[in-house]
This record gives sequence, structure tokens and C-alpha cells, in this order.
Amino acid sequence: MDKVMETASAAVADIGDGACLAVGGFGLSGVPNVLIEAVHRRGVTALSVVSNNCGAMDSGLATLLSAGRIARVTGSYIGANKEFARQYLAGELEVELIPQGTLAERLRAGGCGIPAFYTPAGVGTQVADGGLPWRYDGEGGVALASPPKEVRAFDGVEYVLERGIRTDFALVRAARGDRHGNLVFGRSARNFNPLAAMAGRITVAEVEELVEPGELDPDQIHVPGVFVQRVVALTPGQAADKKIERRTVRSR
Repeated sequence: MDKVMETASAAVADIGDGACLAVGGFGLSGVPNVLIEAVHRRGVTALSVVSNNCGAMDSGLATLLSAGRIARVTGSYIGANKEFARQYLAGELEVELIPQGTLAERLRAGGCGIPAFYTPAGVGTQVADGGLPWRYDGEGGVALASPPKEVRAFDGVEYVLERGIRTDFALVRAARGDRHGNLVFGRSARNFNPLAAMAGRITVAEVEELVEPGELDPDQIHVPGVFVQRVVALTPGQAADKKIERRTVRSR
């Protein structure tokens, strides 16, 4: 039952070329930076990533993206990541953009064993009709476009069929966790982390504070240990390194 790994490198040692990863985080909040850096050190390539976004500036998934390690991204937006936009428009990267709520539910559904579900989000757009550019040819043309999806009416309202997402691995960051893999996320870091954790066949969690089994209030656990296979306890320095925080000092 003890799922604690000695190092982040050991926890991701079996992630190989072409693996599919679900990664928690939203912008700069709740990003499993230590695990991502460990994956970067492994030198694996052709990764498929499912995450709300692909990192920002020089942190998070932007580390892998800038190194050319990611072949495909499934996410909600590109944001201010200029390298993400450059690779996408240059035809170097395949990108499936999904409405944010739909992405969240696809991850949750995959984790719950639900193969597909119907949603009104995207009906009447290219999300349902197909034609969204997944890959450009580098010259302004579309090399690969999204296929049309099934649309069905319920009580006179149209819905589009979306498939649940399952990935080979999931990387998440939690505020607290125990040796059995039970996790608690702090405030806004409880964004896509629980959903990503559920979607991975092998889920690895980096935790800022490792506690013993029984110390977590069962009513406060956001992800039970049944979804988590490996736990990495962060050092105090790693736990305190949150790139979204900026120290501001008022002058006298």
C-alpha cells in the first residue's frame, strides 16, 4: 500500500517515447513542475499531452514543448505561449482544441469508465461539424482537420457525442497526500488535477506535504488513493517554488 517513490526520476522511469500524458494545472497554478522536469531529463520524445494548456513562459509543459518533445496536444487554449502558437502554425505540432468544460468532462468520464457522453457544447460549430485544423502544412494550409462527430437530438435539443479520455500516465500536484495515494488539493490548484488523476492508467502525484495514512480527514480528500499509483514527496524548496506567486514588498 505504500506508494511513495524515492525520487521523481524513479516515478517516471517507465514513461517512454510516444506515451500519452494527462497533466494537471491551470496556467501556472497546480502544475506538477517537478515531475515534468523529470520527464524532460529522461529525453523522451513524441509525447501526446492532454492538459488545459501547454505551459507558460519557461515553466510547466512549456519546458517539454520548447525542447520539441511533444507531438500532440489536446487542450482548451494556446494562451500567451508564443512557442506553442509557432509550432502549431508551422505544422510541427498537432493540436486538438476542445471547449474547456468538455475537456474536463472527457477526463472525468474516462476516469469513471464512461466511454462517451452527449453535450450541447459545440453543436453548430466545427467542434461538431468537423474541419477544425489539427495540423497545418506550414504554408497556411490545413494538413489534417478534425472529423465530424455524431449529433443527436434529445427532447428537441441537439447534442454532440464526445468520447471519454484515458491516458497512459497522469502527472498531478497536490498540497497534501498520504502514503496510500489519497490527495488533497489547495484552493485554485484543485483545477484539472483531480480530473487528470482519474484519467491516467498510472497516476503519479507530487505532494507538497506527505502525511501518514489516517491523518487526512476522509471528508476532505479530493482524489482517493485508488486512482493514484505513485507518490513523490517534494522537498521544502520544491514545495515552496510556486511560479504563480510573486513576492511584493511595500517601500517605507
